[in-house]
Amino acid sequence: MASSGKGRQRAARPRTTSHPAGGGQQHLRGPWISIPYTHRWLETFQRGGQTETLSREEKRWATFLPESLHTDGDVNNEIRKRGIYQVPLYTGTFRVSGSFNKPDLGQWGVSPEDIHWDEATLSLGLSDAKGIVQQTSIRWQDETLPFIPGLASHPSGVSGIHAKLENPLQEPTYTFSMVLHLRGSQALTFSPMGKDTQLELRSNWPDPSFQGGWLPVHYEGTEEGFQASWTIPYLSRNLAQQWAQESAMLEAIHSISYGMTFLPPIDPYRMGLRSVKYALLFISLSYLVFWLMEVLHPTRIHPIQYLLIGAGICLFYLLELSLAEHVGFFIAYAAASMCITLMVGLYTWSVLKSLPKAWTISGVLCGLYGYLYVVLKSQDHALLIGSIGLVVALGSTMYLTRGMHRRAPCFPTQPTT
Repeated sequence: MASSGKGRQRAARPRTTSHPAGGGQQHLRGPWISIPYTHRWLETFQRGGQTETLSREEKRWATFLPESLHTDGDVNNEIRKRGIYQVPLYTGTFRVSGSFNKPDLGQWGVSPEDIHWDEATLSLGLSDAKGIVQQTSIRWQDETLPFIPGLASHPSGVSGIHAKLENPLQEPTYTFSMVLHLRGSQALTFSPMGKDTQLELRSNWPDPSFQGGWLPVHYEGTEEGFQASWTIPYLSRNLAQQWAQESAMLEAIHSISYGMTFLPPIDPYRMGLRSVKYALLFISLSYLVFWLMEVLHPTRIHPIQYLLIGAGICLFYLLELSLAEHVGFFIAYAAASMCITLMVGLYTWSVLKSLPKAWTISGVLCGLYGYLYVVLKSQDHALLIGSIGLVVALGSTMYLTRGMHRRAPCFPTQPTT
């Protein structure tokens, strides 16, 4: 099925443990081949009225990307705690394979004797190399080459691992394969380095949020996890296959990525922020109920009492968030709404001296909090539910105030003398 760009939100939670560990957000780049060569040029300048020419040279790194790149990954997610905060972590096993064509430096006019084949390396970029779980190696043609920490050419802004390609690259095609065990947290992204890039991922996380320039061409999600696959052709990535200088490659790959973030399905901070966005609507509807009670019955509510009631309703959001950090959003929402409803109901009883009116106010607040919770939990129909609620509130107000023009003022003014 086609992806909509975001996994469905569900209430299921992965297993929770007690000690945080693992790497940070992981971004896999590569692999690519780096070949050093000597760049020579002539530099002309004027000295004492005469023109002099000097021969200059410097060491540069040519970069070559794979013709095909296929990554097959299994990601095991869990949530661990750091104090009162939850951190989504994952451990992934990635099977990477593909092929390279024979590097050709002659297109830049590099002489064969200036190419340092003995220093050629295959590099794999990682945003956080601390997440590597165990030693790994690469199968290069019929050889097994160990990986070495860091990148041989030391480009700025990219960390990772590399393997030395000891033999000159003279064959027309080279195949490779490797298995990478990697830890990370919160996000997992890739760069489409292959001329034909394919990625297949499976995970036990039910709510992925897909990011980057490409969404999955195929996505299936269940309560137990998801499966997703990407196919990125050469023409869509806007990235060349080779560079004469590695710095140009870094600028290009920094601008393209795809992948996902692993967000908890019920995050108390996100849900708290969503509830605050409805604060004005909620407070307005609460004041509307008190105003209707004031105009439909011979009751007078002082402006200070209005302010105290509004302050109590505003306190709900702080109480909800502070409790959610410790007991979860649902329990925190229920406890905060019950506390505020009880407080406002008792205050209404003491002000209006009427138990039925206090019960009415408490019942309306319970209904409003229930309505707000439904809006917060809805991902696709929040706007529709909110619109229907406003229509119902306005229609009820119009119905209850339909006979106000025939009634005497609730608060008649003093007669003039």
